Amino acid sequence: MRRLPVYLLLDTSGSMSGEPIEAVKNGVQVMISALRQNPQAIETAFISIITFDSVAQQIIPLTDLASFQMVDLRATGTTALGEALKLVANRIDNEVAKTTTEQKGDWKPLVFIMTDGIPTDDWLPGQNEFKQRKTAFTVACAAGAGADTAILKQITENVVSLDTADSASIGKFFQWVTASIGVTSTRVEDGGKEIQGIKELPPPPSELNIVV
Repeated sequence: MRRLPVYLLLDTSGSMSGEPIEAVKNGVQVMISALRQNPQAIETAFISIITFDSVAQQIIPLTDLASFQMVDLRATGTTALGEALKLVANRIDNEVAKTTTEQKGDWKPLVFIMTDGIPTDDWLPGQNEFKQRKTAFTVACAAGAGADTAILKQITENVVSLDTADSASIGKFFQWVTASIGVTSTRVEDGGKEIQGIKELPPPPSELNIVV
C-alpha cells in the first residue's frame, strides 16, 4: 500500500506559550479524530510531528492514524526553524519509501509548517537541504504579527498567514490542514494523482490569508 506521509513542523518556542500552544495541541487532536472518520485518509495518511524551539526533534515518527497518540507539547526557548527543515529532510530520506523498478513507493509527502516568529538559527542550510527533497506540497503558516512571511516564502511559495495566534485562528488553520489531507488522500486513492498547487486544496477559511 502506498502511504501519504504528512509532516507537521510546529513552533514550540517560548512565544507560543499559553493559548497558542494549547490551541496547537487541540488542533492536532481534532485533526486526527476527523481524519479517522475519513475512509480514504485512514487507509493512506501517516502523520509525523516535528517540533522546533531551541532544538528540533521528531516527537512522533510517521504513524498511521489508528495508532497515532498525541504527546504533550511545551512552549520554551528560541526558534530553530533551520534545524527543523534539516530534520524533516532527513526523516523524508529515512521514512518515505522510494519508487523502485520492483514497486511503487509512497506518495510524495505533504509538509505543513506553523510558526509565530522568526528563525533564530542559521536557517538557510536547512532550507537548502529541504529544497532538495521531492515533496508534493509544502504550506507554511505565519501565525500572528511576529512571523516573517518573506522568510517563509523562500521555503515554499505556498504561505498563509493568521492575523492572530489565538485559539480560534489556530483551530481554523488545523481544520484547513485536515480538509487538505482529506482531499489529497482521496485524490491519490481514487485517481492516483498528487496535489500540484494550492488551488487544488479546499479554499482556506477567511481567517487564513494567502500570501502572494
